[in-house]
Amino acid sequence: MVFKAAKWPRRLRSQEWYEGSGRDTIYHRGWLKNQGYPHDMFDGRPIIGILNTWSDLTPCNGHLRELAEKVRTGILEAGGFPVEVPVFSASENTFRPTAMMYRNLAALATEEAIRGQPMDGCVLLVGCDKTTPSLMMAAASVDLPSIVVTGGPMLNGYFRGERVGSGTHLWKFSEAVKAGEMTQEEFLEAEQSMSRSSGTCNTMGTASTMASMAESLGMSLSGNAAIPAVDSRRRVMAQLSGRRIVDMVKDDLKPSDVMTKQAFENAIRTNAAIGGSTNAVIHLLAMAGRVGVDLTLDDWDRCGRDVPTIVNLMPSGKYLMEEFYYAGGLPVVLKRLGEAGQLHKDALTVSGGPIWDEVKDVTNHNEDVILPVEKALTQSGGIVVLRGNLAPKGAVLKPSAASEHLMQHRGRAVVFEDIDDYKAKINDEDLDIDETCIMVLKNCGPKGYPGMAEVGNMGLPPKVLRKGITDMIRISDARMSGTAYGTVILHTSPEAAAGGPLAVVQNGDMIEVDVATRKVHLDISQADLDARLAAWTPKHELGESGYLWLHQNHVEGADTGADLGFLKGCRGSAVGKDSH
Repeated sequence: MVFKAAKWPRRLRSQEWYEGSGRDTIYHRGWLKNQGYPHDMFDGRPIIGILNTWSDLTPCNGHLRELAEKVRTGILEAGGFPVEVPVFSASENTFRPTAMMYRNLAALATEEAIRGQPMDGCVLLVGCDKTTPSLMMAAASVDLPSIVVTGGPMLNGYFRGERVGSGTHLWKFSEAVKAGEMTQEEFLEAEQSMSRSSGTCNTMGTASTMASMAESLGMSLSGNAAIPAVDSRRRVMAQLSGRRIVDMVKDDLKPSDVMTKQAFENAIRTNAAIGGSTNAVIHLLAMAGRVGVDLTLDDWDRCGRDVPTIVNLMPSGKYLMEEFYYAGGLPVVLKRLGEAGQLHKDALTVSGGPIWDEVKDVTNHNEDVILPVEKALTQSGGIVVLRGNLAPKGAVLKPSAASEHLMQHRGRAVVFEDIDDYKAKINDEDLDIDETCIMVLKNCGPKGYPGMAEVGNMGLPPKVLRKGITDMIRISDARMSGTAYGTVILHTSPEAAAGGPLAVVQNGDMIEVDVATRKVHLDISQADLDARLAAWTPKHELGESGYLWLHQNHVEGADTGADLGFLKGCRGSAVGKDSH
């Protein structure tokens, strides 16, 4: 069937580039024809950008070129014109000093790639931790019809008969080596079992969490989050998403129509139910800031507090993403939330209908993976927001990954001024520390690291590990990998490098933590705290030029999403006049 522009109810954005016979039009259209496109591809059909974060140095996304071809097929089937566009790919496991420093740069670069080029809609092809939020932030800022397709998780890992969760077992085995329970040779043997197929981490780490956030926000087709990367149904999902984006352009269904306050509340409750990563806090706050939704840390505590964690996956539970998919995946979780009155059922999704219509008839195929509420891992699974004189703007803790006996604790501070100080001291047998202490790490926030690295789950000292102790309270302004576990207080705001109270904690100070009352308190007088802060001077140096300078001078705190202040808000898709 020949596609006719008359089928479309409005003039498409791409026609500003390609419609007509004038000099400027021929400049744009003529050069693109050197790729072999026939003239009728420019007859008014929608041009869909496949924004691909594939990179050899982003191993979680290493299979996305194959998925891009399936997306392309779907777009063509629906009468669209697909164009694949490589965009900035911030790999979690290769970028230094940390991929988080480049999330905002990736969002900025992608935003301008969309705005400055003739796209009518976008498929966001993502996978690794930062690629999902960065592209969703970009799409929200431009507000063109967009749909998320994630790459999916790796297959289960196995080592000597034991399930191996990528990331989670890295931390576990590393601690076992330090404790003398595992040899270095065994650790190396286990390495290959952690990553045995294409895809993202197979635990409920940040990548799987953000895929789940995209689905619960309504930005991907139902069922997208959990399909394994190498499962043929992942390719089917990509092709169906390619078809769907064409209709989204026809209907002018934009991120601002989908990513509403109700959608964000659905995502927060979903994060609690799945035992999702603490990183989701920062990413959702940043995404909300881009789309213009008023979302705060208080919303995280309010919405997640009464939601049980029912997904029995590492690092909180025992299974992996493969089992989660076979059990029914995220739609089952969303159905449970809806049945409990914890889901805004009318929230719109990229399907064009309400989220409840997508999930109301699904079935749980394994109640040991997706648990009944009465068998939940924890009855209050939401991210906890702690406040007090140590964290006036808040800090976060993940209850489903924490130890119950440490949820109310008073301990002596053992302070590390930065990550290098920690590395220099932690293995010292003379370090004055035991399991009752609270480990404090400074200068690892958005400005301080710089970029807010995933170092908050500090490994315990060997002399404590040898006692059989596996957890201690750790407090920092850093982040923690979504694959990690422990009683770890993160994102302490304001950060130390910005002069927050964390900066002036001293060895020997007593710190009180009471999760039930949401308190984290430095046990000194207000006068002493004020005096310390007045005498404080920064210990880190700002970048002198380039993106490092831009980041450190404009990044905001973790409590509002650690975005660059000048990038907040939706700037739309309008561009300047053609200069040709």
